[in-house]
Amino acid sequence: MNKKKIKKNYFNSITTNKETKNNVRRKNSFGINFNMKSKIDKINNIMKYIDEEINILPYNLAMIYDKRTYCNYYISLLKTKHNLIFALNNNDYNSRIIKIDLFFIDFVIGYVVNALFFNDDTMHKIYENKGQFDLESQIPIVIYSSLISMVLNTLLSLLALSNEAIIRLKQSKSKHNLLKRKENLKNKLTVQFALYFIISFLLLVFFWYYISMFCVIYKNTQIHLLKDTLMSFGISLIIPFLIYLLPGFFRIPSLSKRKNKRECLYNFSKILQLL
Repeated sequence: MNKKKIKKNYFNSITTNKETKNNVRRKNSFGINFNMKSKIDKINNIMKYIDEEINILPYNLAMIYDKRTYCNYYISLLKTKHNLIFALNNNDYNSRIIKIDLFFIDFVIGYVVNALFFNDDTMHKIYENKGQFDLESQIPIVIYSSLISMVLNTLLSLLALSNEAIIRLKQSKSKHNLLKRKENLKNKLTVQFALYFIISFLLLVFFWYYISMFCVIYKNTQIHLLKDTLMSFGISLIIPFLIYLLPGFFRIPSLSKRKNKRECLYNFSKILQLL
């Protein structure tokens, strides 16, 4: 009886060991396949063109890869150029937190720039109008402040945004020292973001001090300043909806399947989308 039990247990242990080994092999094979598939999918997603990459493609590549309609192209420009939509857009290589921070700083810059235009002549006109808001006289101030705010915001964006640098690394055909270039880019962006936060913090402190002093000294002009700021900021949000209607009129026909190439139209549309 003991010998039979021993033999039975022995054969059972052999069969269970074989089953477990087979199960482990199956799991390992499935695991490897699954991991490889997930890595390939991840690489494919990374290498896909984002909106900004498609918008700046050379003409010969755009003929192949850009199959968008006019509306799709127009929406892509708004997602990459319009301040508010750009801040909420996730389809790029910029930090979303920094983009949102940049949007609010843009409003603060507009507030301060509008305050700088309130001089003795402006105060005198407000006095003559008995505190009434004169839209006609304020329109030049609103336009100038909008343009100046856009320029200052663009300069600050050079430090805040990382999209172009990452796209350059991504599109680089050379594989030489790829890991080293990646580390260099990472270090460069770290310094760049640190400078952005330091400069933006100093600017906000200065802006806070200037606006506080302005509102204390000119109590009766606070409403005028707020109205001017909201108008100029509103104009800066509306203008892109109009400007970016133009590039599509040249880009889409230039990419149509015709015998004669229209590279000049395509390049002109690329110039317009820089506005």
